Amino acid sequence: MVAVIPQDDSRLRYAWRVCSVTSLGLVLIGIAGSTLNVALPTVVRHFQASALESSWILLAFLLVNTASLVFFGRVADLLGRREVYLTGFALFTVASLLAGLSPDVWFLIAMRVVQAVGAAMILANGTVIITDAFPPERLSQGMGVYIGTLSVAQLAGPTLGALIAEAAGWQWIFWVNVPAGLIALIWGAVILRPMPRGAREPVDALGNVLLFAALSALLLTLSEAGSRGLSSPVVVTGAAVFAVLVPLIVVAERRSANPVLDLRLFGGRLLAYANAASFCNALARSALILVVALNFQAVRGLGAFEAGLSVLPVPAGIGLASPLVGLLGRKVSPYALSIGGAVLSAAGLGTLMLTADPRTPYWVIGIGLFVAGCGSGTFLTGNTTQVMRALPSGSLGVVNGFRVMIMNIGIVISVGLSLSVLTSSVGPRLRAQVYAGTLSELSPVAVGQLVDGFQRAYAVLFAVAVAGALLAALARPQRPHR
Repeated sequence: MVAVIPQDDSRLRYAWRVCSVTSLGLVLIGIAGSTLNVALPTVVRHFQASALESSWILLAFLLVNTASLVFFGRVADLLGRREVYLTGFALFTVASLLAGLSPDVWFLIAMRVVQAVGAAMILANGTVIITDAFPPERLSQGMGVYIGTLSVAQLAGPTLGALIAEAAGWQWIFWVNVPAGLIALIWGAVILRPMPRGAREPVDALGNVLLFAALSALLLTLSEAGSRGLSSPVVVTGAAVFAVLVPLIVVAERRSANPVLDLRLFGGRLLAYANAASFCNALARSALILVVALNFQAVRGLGAFEAGLSVLPVPAGIGLASPLVGLLGRKVSPYALSIGGAVLSAAGLGTLMLTADPRTPYWVIGIGLFVAGCGSGTFLTGNTTQVMRALPSGSLGVVNGFRVMIMNIGIVISVGLSLSVLTSSVGPRLRAQVYAGTLSELSPVAVGQLVDGFQRAYAVLFAVAVAGALLAALARPQRPHR
């Protein structure tokens, strides 16, 4: 399904206008995520949330967003990509408004779920809209700018979230999304042209339900393993449910006429390895800002604003690398860029793993964060371009939804696993203090234990980043037969 758009110069002008719309969407979601990552302790203290409630403020969004991405890719193919995309803006904006009015923590978590649905509508379609709009030879430039805007959001988000949390109150962490969402909705309605709709086909309801249940079980297992131990009935039950559901999903999707996970589209070597590398890179990078911000608040005793400033090298690296790599994309293959980015990400995380001691000078940590950010920006641009070029045009919506879902599963596991690993180093009664950022005020012994937890979390992320680099190297494009 391809939009009917003018050719040559007029097509390129339209493509860049489309890029401005989709970039606004990425900025909106990026700011919403990065502000909350840094300001989470402020929200936790306001609601006096438990460790479980604190983690699910983040995880509820990630779970629902991940599980619904492919669904909304399919819906957009059937009902119209422009319509679903703009509906996502409207839903995300309304949910942000209501989140700031939350009377209790569970209402806030519910609004995070609604935000996640809107974000899924946006994320499942933004990359496809750009791919349709740009000529193939200019796609890497458009993708570089598109991904680079995420760094703008992540660059502004931590500082903005910290300032808002300390000066205006936690409600404005969510309300700041409202004007941005309205601007994106209006601009998108003006710029985006209607796209042809696909044939009406039934949605894979069973596949969606099984997928959501499997991801819920996995996430519950990961989030509870650190606090209750591997032998906990909750952890054992969650792992067992996940293990049972995975083969059921495979069987159901093979029998479905319109599967939510069409695994046949990923039978090729390039797509299989490229998506596996994307999963590993997402798992390795996604919890980084959250973990580092918690480190500076829980271990070093910094406030939200100082913690927000401390993580800026990550989005700065993404912001510098993404547009530069987009320009290089006309001369350097996306395959080479993917490998180089994955290696840089691993190098940055390795630096953080080796310098987790609270006495380490900040400039050393800053270098590690910046290198990791540069690696993420390089990898994301190269990998996304590589995958989108290889996709069959008739299934861009579903397959891109699957591609983004694979990354988001990495994000879900990254956050759940990292929080579980780092909080497992302290006693159950102190875990809430980690999320609240107040542990450094209570117990120097517990702080020392938590430092060990942070080092282990960095080590896990580093190992996954190395695996991602190896998988990126295996995603070599096949040479055309002569």
